[in-house]
Order: sequence, then C-alpha cells, then structure tokens
Amino acid sequence: MTEEQHPGFADLGLAPNIIKVIKEVGYETPSPIQVQSIPPLLEGRDLLGQAQTGTGKTAAFALPLLSKLELKNRTPQILVLTPTRELALQVSEAIQTYARHLKDFHVLPIYGGQSMVQQLRQLHRGVHAVVGTPGRIQDHLRRGTLKLDGIRTVVVDEADEMLKMGFIADVEDILSHAPEDRQTALFSATMPNEVIKVARRNLKNPIEIRIKTKTQTAENIDQFVWQVKGMHKLDALTRILEAEEIEAMIIFVRTKIATLELSEKLEARGFSCAPLNGDMTQIAREKTVERFRDGKLDIVVATDVAARGLAVKRISHVVNYDIPNDVESYIHRIGRTGRAGRAGKAILFAAPRERRMIAAIERSTRQPIRPMGLPSRKQITDRRVSLFKEQVTEAMEAQELDFFEDLIDGYQHESDVSFRRIAATLAFLIQKDRPLQPEEREEIQPAQHGQSHDRSNSGQQRHDIERQSYRVEVGRAHGVEPGNLVGAISNEGGIPSSMIGKITIMHDFSLIDLPRDMPEGVLGKLAKAQVCGQQLDIKVDRGRKPAPKRRSFGKPAGGFKRPVKRRR
Repeated sequence: MTEEQHPGFADLGLAPNIIKVIKEVGYETPSPIQVQSIPPLLEGRDLLGQAQTGTGKTAAFALPLLSKLELKNRTPQILVLTPTRELALQVSEAIQTYARHLKDFHVLPIYGGQSMVQQLRQLHRGVHAVVGTPGRIQDHLRRGTLKLDGIRTVVVDEADEMLKMGFIADVEDILSHAPEDRQTALFSATMPNEVIKVARRNLKNPIEIRIKTKTQTAENIDQFVWQVKGMHKLDALTRILEAEEIEAMIIFVRTKIATLELSEKLEARGFSCAPLNGDMTQIAREKTVERFRDGKLDIVVATDVAARGLAVKRISHVVNYDIPNDVESYIHRIGRTGRAGRAGKAILFAAPRERRMIAAIERSTRQPIRPMGLPSRKQITDRRVSLFKEQVTEAMEAQELDFFEDLIDGYQHESDVSFRRIAATLAFLIQKDRPLQPEEREEIQPAQHGQSHDRSNSGQQRHDIERQSYRVEVGRAHGVEPGNLVGAISNEGGIPSSMIGKITIMHDFSLIDLPRDMPEGVLGKLAKAQVCGQQLDIKVDRGRKPAPKRRSFGKPAGGFKRPVKRRR
C-alpha cells in the first residue's frame, strides 16, 4: 500500500468496537504509519517500522492488536516494551482509551519506582496487555510473577532509545521468554546497525515500513508553545485573543463536537467566531469560508479534515488548541498562516506530558518552538483601554452628538456634579458587561527554558533521607533530557523515581541529587549504564555540598514537569 492512498479507518479491517472508539475520539483519517501498519498487523505479520515520535504509531499497533484480542482469556496477550516509564504510562493510557468498548479489558503499566505489590495484585487479577520498561519486566520474569506463555504479540517501541539507554540486551532477553510463534513489531525513529541486527535475529520475514515526515514549514511563521497548567485553556485562549494583534485566526481542535462547543464559548465572550467541521454540508462550509475570507468572520474553529486545502491569505494566527496526533498534521495546520509572503504566528497548547511530541516536531521541522508567556492582567487592561479609547474617538468623529451634549449639560446642571464624574459613570455603564479590567487571577507563567529541574517538592510520599549530589558524564551537548536520566536510574539502579531529587543539566555533564551512601553495587550498575550513547560513569560530585534533608520529595502531582527544550 503506498503513502499516496488515503483509505479511512473503516477500510482497514478493524473491529467494530475499535471503529466506534475512533469515531468518538475524533480521528478522521489514518496517518501514513497507520495505513501501512494496521493491515499486516491484523494478518499476524511481523513488522519493522521506522517512524518518528508523533506520527501516530501507538494507534498503528494498538488498534489492530486490540481488534484481534481474546477478551475471555485473562492472561497477557500483548506485551509492549518502552524505554521510559513516562512512555509506558502514555502508551498504556492510549491503549485503555482505544479499548473503552471492550468489556472487562485490562492493561497494566509496569515500571520501576512503582509499588511491586500493586503490580502483583493487578497481575493476579488478570490483564490482557502489559506495557513496561525492560528492567521491571525482567524483575517479574525472574520472580515468576509474569508469564509470557500466552503472549501473542510483542511490540518494541522506540528501539533506538532502548539502544541509547543500554536496554537492547534486556529486550532480547525478554523476547527469548516469549513464545516462538509470537508476532513481533519493532518501531524505531532511526535504524542504527545494532537495531537492524536485533530485528534480523528476532523478526520473521517482517514487513518493512519507512515513513518520511514532511519537513517543509514556512520560515516566516513564528512558532510558540504554551504549557497548559494552572489555567483553563479557554481562559488562556481568551487572553491571547485580547492581547494579540489578530487579523484572522484559525483554531484547530481534535473533534467535531469541540468545534461547536469552543466556537459557542468564544461567541459568548464577544468574539466573531464560527465552527468548521466534516458534519456540516458542503454549502455551509463554503459559506463559512467565504465569510472568513471576506473579513465578516474573524475566527474559525476547525478539525483537520474540514480545514484541508483552506487558503485564506488574511489568517495571521493558527492556534493548536488540541495538540495534533502526528507531526504532519501539525505542519499542515500551521501552513494555513504565513501565506503569500506574509508573517504568521503559530501557537501550540501542550501539556507537560506532551513534550515528546514537541521535541518530535522540532526535529522534523528543524525549527524551534519557543516557550510563550501568557499576557498579564495589566497587558489585557491596557489593550482593552486602548480599544475603548479608539471607539470613543470614532464615535466622536462619526456621530451627531448635539442631543446628547444637551442631555449631559442638563444632567450636570440638575445634579451639580462634574463632567469628569458623569463621563466616568457613563464609561462604567458601557463596560460593565465586559470590564476593561479583567478579573483578578493568579498570573500563570509557563516553564521557561532552563537547566534545573527539582523533583523533590510536593509529593505523595514523605521521607527523611539525606541526599548527595552525584555527577554523570552526559549533558546538554549529548541531547540528554531529565526523563532519560530518570528512566536509566530507575530501571538500572532500581531506585524509585520518588527518590530522585534535583537534576541540573550542564553542557557535557549533569548533576543529580540521589540518596546519600548508595550501595556500591547500585553505583556500579549505574556507572556502566548508557544514556544518549554516553556511559553515565556516575560518581559523587565533589564540587557541591551534599543536598540538605528534605521533608517531602515524592513525585510531583501530574508527573515530572520540565521546560520545553529549544534547539540552539
């Protein structure tokens, strides 16, 4: 099947319950990796896929494997191996979403740092799919608490990251415990020789798929990201709409229902807005686009399919209100602005957990996505006051005001108050339904690009532990991110992520606060571990004083947040 063909999900042979979920979550057309992966995986073929993060590969393997699941069999049938606990959680949640109409379906994420008792309890109850990191999967295999006898498919996700983190040997060991007649799928963003060798040893006559991600983005489009936290997205969008100089804006959401709901909310806040989705008739869509093109409409809230081919020169801003499912969708979306040589601005709303997608977009487009601060309350006030003054000036120049001047003269004489007081009262009456001064809110600042990441405050667990700063020989120059270090330390050293404190990434090394006086055996394992192709070679940092005792250093609620990484 070629990339030029564009079948729908209903054409790929997926189970009815899976198709139902696809419609509910708003996926309208499959991405290239999904089009090419789903049919052979449904047929039981082994698969070797090269695709970047953000191309939709989780759905590419999850949808077909769920379609042929035996729900009555409560032993693990699907095993997905991921390099980090963050990815394990992300894949597990995606699978749970796709399986929402599969009665009594259970998926279990397994990773270091989580309670072993909780994992054992879930395994005893029975699960259909297991998503985990190599180290913890091996722990269960050694204990005999996880049996792979019933595994029908093993998926190795992000194989090149497995290689960088030193997990390839562990992956092959886990594959050796799975049945010989299993189906195996291996996905990797790049194909180094070591990964190809693993594929040759463990995959049988695989289908090979290579997805080339388009990288053309206009250089005159400035790209920004606002990390969604502490404020509702609608409030953040409202601030942006009020503070930016906008000629026309298209806002992308994931589902048809969201186009209606968001456009209604924006209209209620006084913005000229309309939805654009696939459920509208062709005539209605054309009418909306015509109004948008003619300047009778300022904002359109659309899905990807409805906006395909939309070419309106006056679009100055594109907002990704919902992050797209793949990189190509992002590129298509922001391409709606910056047309005909004009400058454009693209704003992405992304949760901290979606940082992988942001990194994938930056790699594919070879352009940075800069962190964006929301307009302050003062900026919003200044903007509203400026517009109010413009309205007053326009009315003063364009309207016949003799009657109203006589009215005010008469009122001033009767009430004996100053004209200044009367004008202020009238201004209040005009703006009371839409105040010039926005409500007092906590000012939200997104995480800025920096190098220090402290995991030690506000957690669920509490410990009285003295910690020490350790140095590892991998840094910003090697492309390391805090998640890479946390994954390696948790998986290789068996150290719960809640015990990992402040991480400071320098140019060619990093500093990590870990429990003081760790056993030599643990340090030995960590010293040999590799992250981003570099051996950690961990040792006590003699350049810093030991980290003080802290009362609380569990995992922060909502996961480990770090700033969006910018290319330099």
